[in-house]
Formats: sequence, structure tokens, C-alpha cells
Amino acid sequence: MSLIEIISGVEAREATLTVFDPDPEVASTLAEHFADRNLRVVAEPAADGPTGYAVLSRDGEFVTATAIADLLPDADDAGSAGDDRADRLDTDDADHADGSTGASDGPTPRRVGRPVLDHLEETLFTSYSRSDMVAASREIEDRAWRVGDGELHAGFQTLDVLAGESNTYDRLSGKDRLEVHAYAAAEGDAPESANFTLHIGRTAEIRETWFVAYDGGGFDGAKCVLLAEEREPGRFYGFWSYDPDTVDRVVDYLTGRYWGSEHRDEDDATA
Repeated sequence: MSLIEIISGVEAREATLTVFDPDPEVASTLAEHFADRNLRVVAEPAADGPTGYAVLSRDGEFVTATAIADLLPDADDAGSAGDDRADRLDTDDADHADGSTGASDGPTPRRVGRPVLDHLEETLFTSYSRSDMVAASREIEDRAWRVGDGELHAGFQTLDVLAGESNTYDRLSGKDRLEVHAYAAAEGDAPESANFTLHIGRTAEIRETWFVAYDGGGFDGAKCVLLAEEREPGRFYGFWSYDPDTVDRVVDYLTGRYWGSEHRDEDDATA
């Protein structure tokens, strides 16, 4: 197994949303709305039965069914329907891991598509920029900061990239019960003073992937991971997930491959 194989495995677990509605535009609208989810949307003609509903299945097995009205955004939701990440993490009125603060005004909008989203723990993305990756990484870092316990693992591709993030990760490692591990290829200089554990991996996957994984500090509900491959310069393809098994798979792989002398070979080092 490798980090690239974990990404491929998530891509292969695609779910299907079958839409039963006389309006052909409904399936197109839902496909656009769930474009960043590991989900295929198909339209099926409703024979003589009811319409206006959709069925979610995975590997040919029924998962759930819901009314289409519960999946489509209302007019009031138009500005926030495309991204439910903020609904996952409480980032209001508190310090962030990078030292910034955040606050929001007004009520939290309805989480559009919740009957389906609650069954889709993984979000795929196909062309994230570096700024997108930083924004997604911040959410996981903030969760680790707020829980303040457990292990946080972050891959920075190269030591040059890590140097620009060392202040944030020094601050994270200041949490007494939070163990912070950084991974990077040996390109550039390591930070002179770092409170976190640095793993220098001389493997292609460390250079080609970007990841942030938090083990939840003993709470399955707090586990989350971002894992992506740079398949073309500056463009990342991968997923983020709140599925505990997926998080455990990534963390177990990292600790088994890059930690300790018993797992180290001539291509790996730990500092």
C-alpha cells in the first residue's frame, strides 16, 4: 500500500444517486451540486410509481432514499450551497492554529443535501490549487488545535515548503497533549528550531503528495484527513475525509512507513 494507492481506493468507492423525477434538469442540477463528492448522479424514468425522490446506493446496495426537495438548495441557500466544510468545524470567535481569529454574523444556513451528505464521508476534488490546499489544511489544523490531544501528521512535500509553515506547526506543537509530526523530502533546509518531530522521507510519494491527518485524540468524531497527489504542477487531485477508517488507514501507513529505525531504510530518515 502507498499514499497514491489510498487515493485510488477512495476514488473507486464511488456511490450512485439515482434520481426519479420527470424533470430532466433535476439530475443535472444535483450532479452540479454534488460535483465535489465521490458520487455519480443518474436519472431514471419513474414507471407508474411516485416521483420527486432519489435513492443513494453503493456497490449496488441501498443506502438511503430522500425527497429531492431536501437535496436542492432554496433561494436563501444560494450563496452557501456549494461548500459544507464550515458546517463540519466550529471556527467562530476563537483563535486559529495559525494565530488568526474568525467570527461570523447571522444564523448558520441550512446544510443543503444533508440526507445524502450524511452518508458521504469523503469529498473528492480534481484540480485544487496550492491556495485551496492551504485552506483545506487549515480546517484540519484548527480541529487538532481545538481538541488539543492526539496526533497531527502533515506532509509538506519539501523542506522549503515546511519552512514557510514552521511557525504554525511550532504553535500547534505547543499543545501539551498534541503530538505533531511533519514529513518532507530533503529539498531545502530544515527549520532551525522546531518543536515538532520531523520525518525526512526520500521517497517519491513524499515529494508528490500533500496530506494533513488528525487522529482525533481518541474521538472518532474528530478524525479527519486531507490527502492529495500533485498530478500536474500546482494542481492537486485527492480527497478529504471524516471517515474514521480512512483516517486510521493513512495514519497507520505513515507511522509504519516513516517512523522509527525498525521501519527505516536507506531512503528514509527521522530528525
